[in-house]
Amino acid sequence: MALDLEEQEQVEELKAWWKQHGGIITAVVVAVAVGFAGWQGWRWYTASQATQASVLYETLTKAVQANDAKALRDAAGTLVESYPRTLYASLGALVAARYYFDRNDLKSAKAQLAWVVERAPTPDFKELARLRLAAVLLDEKAYDEALKTLEANPAPAYEAQYAALRGDVLVAKNQAADAKAAYKLALEKADGSDSAFKESVRMRLDALGG
Repeated sequence: MALDLEEQEQVEELKAWWKQHGGIITAVVVAVAVGFAGWQGWRWYTASQATQASVLYETLTKAVQANDAKALRDAAGTLVESYPRTLYASLGALVAARYYFDRNDLKSAKAQLAWVVERAPTPDFKELARLRLAAVLLDEKAYDEALKTLEANPAPAYEAQYAALRGDVLVAKNQAADAKAAYKLALEKADGSDSAFKESVRMRLDALGG
């Protein structure tokens, strides 16, 4: 059926508009399609990475139970090298650090904890690793280095633990007055429900004369 004059004008206007803007619209559609495909691909990739990392983490925990140092070292190494962005890599490094610490291999323990401090994908893991690293340094009598590690501004949930550990280091340095102040801060920042932690800090504070 033939178009009337008004319809022909509308068609011509549509053709002109498409000629002017069609390239942009096509580009946007293609970009959205590519972005969606990329997002789907990234979801698949991260899920695949997490699955493979979880298998390695299970291998690592079994190696700890079996006291198999080589299997633990291999699993922990592969986790941090091949799957550093997964939570399993940080968990594995923390478990490996504890394993090494319990066997007095402080150098290896510190290396694992330092990796978590630098590379962990979540602040909680970084805070926990920093606390444990400072504790290892205290055990090594590297007091100044331990205090430097504790200089970081922790999240509120970790402020009490940081202060308490700082107090322990200061006690080891025979700086009783500063240690008291640190313990008092720990009590001030402690969660009211954490009675065991608060009692422990109070005992250390009392040992210094309150």
